[in-house]
Amino acid sequence: MIQGTATDAGKSTLVAGLGRAWYRRGVSVAPFKPQNMALNSAVSCDGGEIARAQAVQAAACGLAPTIDMSPVLLKPSSDRNAQVIIHGKAVAGMSASDYHHYKPTAMAAVRASHARLISQYERVLVEGAGSPAEINLRENDIANMGFAEAVDCPVVLVADIDKGGVFAQIVGTLALVSESERARIAGFVINRFRGDIALLEPGLEWLERETGKPVFGVLPWLDGLYLEAEDAIARDQRLDEDARFVVQVPALPRISNHTDLDALRLQPGVDLQWVGPGQRPGGADLIVLPGSKNVRADRQWLTANGWDSHIARHLRYGGRVLGICGGYQMLGRVIDDPYGVEDTPGSVEGLGLLDITTEIRPEKHLENVAGRLVAAGASDTHAAVAGYRIHCGVTQGADRVRPFVELETGADGATSADGQVAGTYLHGLFDSAAGCAALLAWAGLQNAVTEDVADVRERQFERLADAVEAAIDIEALP
Repeated sequence: MIQGTATDAGKSTLVAGLGRAWYRRGVSVAPFKPQNMALNSAVSCDGGEIARAQAVQAAACGLAPTIDMSPVLLKPSSDRNAQVIIHGKAVAGMSASDYHHYKPTAMAAVRASHARLISQYERVLVEGAGSPAEINLRENDIANMGFAEAVDCPVVLVADIDKGGVFAQIVGTLALVSESERARIAGFVINRFRGDIALLEPGLEWLERETGKPVFGVLPWLDGLYLEAEDAIARDQRLDEDARFVVQVPALPRISNHTDLDALRLQPGVDLQWVGPGQRPGGADLIVLPGSKNVRADRQWLTANGWDSHIARHLRYGGRVLGICGGYQMLGRVIDDPYGVEDTPGSVEGLGLLDITTEIRPEKHLENVAGRLVAAGASDTHAAVAGYRIHCGVTQGADRVRPFVELETGADGATSADGQVAGTYLHGLFDSAAGCAALLAWAGLQNAVTEDVADVRERQFERLADAVEAAIDIEALP
């Protein structure tokens, strides 16, 4: 099990790197995270909703993702409540205190999934969540040491030296876990090191002497490493400094599946700009409204942050607007949630840019799909697109007679009569090179040179595995 001294210490990255290293050595290996709290999700090959991080790790291990790799997913809908997903299906919305009492039930699901995985694979790489030293979360823990103790799993602790205080991170964590948990930690990996390793070696020697535990390796800082984010938005990573085609995305408070936009960030010539609260957006070629776990609340956030007038001005100057999933719903006339699926029952007006209305219903639509782009104005209206749909809304209206994509399962999305505004429920629109080029042409960037996200991801897995094998004594790991 890989646990971390803090959130974003490098647990997900290390699991992906070790998974690819063992996979290319011919070892059957699978990822597993007992509990994940994230709004980036994916549809597994067995039809359930799982955390996107485990879907990425599965690809690193050469596998299709399954619900057993991510048995418990918590998707926050507000500061106090989250949708609880067990084995790929939504169970209920719960407060933090309600979920605390539900944890024994969740642990049963976690242990069932883990048992199935260890019966199928030579190695199972378990990823912890946050830090095992969170004193207030120790009772009924299923995410870190509570799980490791329950299944008698050895632990490797990873710490991020780039944050500073790496030795305090490690020694402090050891001080705050129990005696049996401390004994369970087999050693350490230090992540994101820059500079001359010789300057770090006296500290490593002290750490091993002080704790009696080995440092299995020091992973270097890998500049420009691309792996889809577990949850946080990579707002400051502009990969093409000379890009001139501007894509703006509002950083919604309850944004979900923002990994849809990673493909654009990877494309030459595209400047992807995340715009947060209090930031004033400038000119753009394309505005993308992303998914949301609470569409009505994020729709109201758009108004409060001046996006209604900004989008109207953008359209007057000939710009394009694309909504994906929750963003698609926001483009319509009304968003109605009569059952209180995402929040208290009620409705709000949409932006009114598409002649559609949406009713949020309890049943969640989950599927992996493929098809072709049919949007008017695209350079190739037969360009292949593929991805997944995860939504609770049923959308109807006149503009659906002009769908945005035609999928194997039928038409999806809507386009305005003038072709400037479009929406779709399809996540992963930009992932294929041909589909991305055609979509960018619809938005105004002709003859774009695009990359296939799967190819980029594969190169990054190989680069990461090379770094892991060079820096870590893999054979010494428990």
